[in-house]
Order: sequence, then C-alpha cells, then structure tokens
Amino acid sequence: MDYDKLLNLSVELGCSLMFSGAEIYRVEESVQRLLQAYGLEQPEVFAIPNCVIVSITTPAGHPITRMRRIAGHGTDIELLERCNQLCRQLCAQRPPVEEAQSMLKEVVDTTPRHASWQKLFGYGIAPAFFAPLFGGNVLDTLGAFIGGLVVGACLLYGGKLIGSNSFFRTVVCSTVASLVSLTLVRIGLGSSVDMVTIGVLMVLVPGVALTNAMREIMAGDIISGLSRAAESILTASAIAIGTAVGLAIVGMV
Repeated sequence: MDYDKLLNLSVELGCSLMFSGAEIYRVEESVQRLLQAYGLEQPEVFAIPNCVIVSITTPAGHPITRMRRIAGHGTDIELLERCNQLCRQLCAQRPPVEEAQSMLKEVVDTTPRHASWQKLFGYGIAPAFFAPLFGGNVLDTLGAFIGGLVVGACLLYGGKLIGSNSFFRTVVCSTVASLVSLTLVRIGLGSSVDMVTIGVLMVLVPGVALTNAMREIMAGDIISGLSRAAESILTASAIAIGTAVGLAIVGMV
C-alpha cells in the first residue's frame, strides 16, 4: 500500500470536514477511524480551526507526518454531511486509496453551492426575521430587509475595497449597517432605529463560532475552543466599534 497517498487522503478528508465547519472532535475522530480502517494502528491526529496535522507509522516502522493549513472558512452543512457519509463508507468498504481519493474529490466538486443572488437574499431575509423577533413592526422589518441586502452586498462584492482582514471587514460592515439603518428610519422605511439596527447587525454576530467554542472547551479541546472564543470576541468588538463609528458619523452630520 502507498502510505503517502493514504496519508494525503486522510488529511484532505480532515481539511474538507474542517472547511465545512465540523467540530474538532469530528475531524480528529474521522481521520483516526479512516486510517485504522486501512490497517494503521494508533495514528496521531491534531486539529485546530486553521490547521490539521496527521502522523502515522507504517508497518515497516517508518514515521510519516503531514501538516495542512486551512484558510478562513465558514459553515457548509451539505458538504459536512457528505464528507461524514463518505468517511463511513470508506471505513466500511475500504476501496483502493486511488479510488477513495477520486470519491473524495467528487464529493467536494459536486456539492451544491448557492448562487450569489441566493446568498444576498439570505442576508436580507435573516434581519427581516430578527426585527419582529425583537419587537419591531412591519416598517422595521422592511428596513431590516433592505439593510441586510446592503450589508450582504458589502460582504459578497466589496472584498476588493474592504480587504480580506475579517476584523476590518466586520468594522466596515457594522458601520454601513448603522448608517443604513438610521437613513432608512429617517426616510420612513422603519419606525425604530434600534429594531432595524439590531436586526441588520445579527447577520454579523458570530453565534455558531461562539457555540462551537464553548462546546470544544467543555469537550477538552482547549486550544481550539480558546481560538474560536478569541475570534468571536474580536468579531463582537468589531461590531461594537463599527456601530459606534456609524452613530458618530450621523451625529456629526
């Protein structure tokens, strides 16, 4: 067996799971089970949100290690479910490594992706649901929908102007959210600045990251949990700073 290819397969599977938003324990356990299914004993797997490290020892006693860094990512439930199912299938059937690599590539390549207009519509719908949840009326819901579309457009299409730094991007989008909310209320598309602003800002709140952080800390994955928690705190700080900047700009005008 080509253990280099097997190692590459396991790392690629772990990275695909991580990229889709899987929990740390799921990534490590999936890679371990895959390697054990192919006859390797006690493989070592270490994962954090932006890195996967896998080390194996071949039956001849030769150690092999591979590290793969993962870029910024979000959550893709469809890809997560497909990779999870593929891992179970590979562990049960143990096809040749080359075939398993082709199956993984097919899963990644054929997973449906939402079109940009669908994502933009989602950015509008989410605030429209949050506004009445916090006590807003019909006008607040309409204002939150429009504000969500504006913020979504900044996130989806303003990358070249805003940059790739997530902290700065969140500050800019929060500033835009507060400015748009205040403007919409002033022109009559909303009756409460608070309801519209809160609804729009909810699309920037790192709820999933914070939930995963707490779960990983309680599960014993301290490094990963603290990393996600720090990211959530920074994002929340960026939202607060951006909102304050927007309010300050309106106050000066």
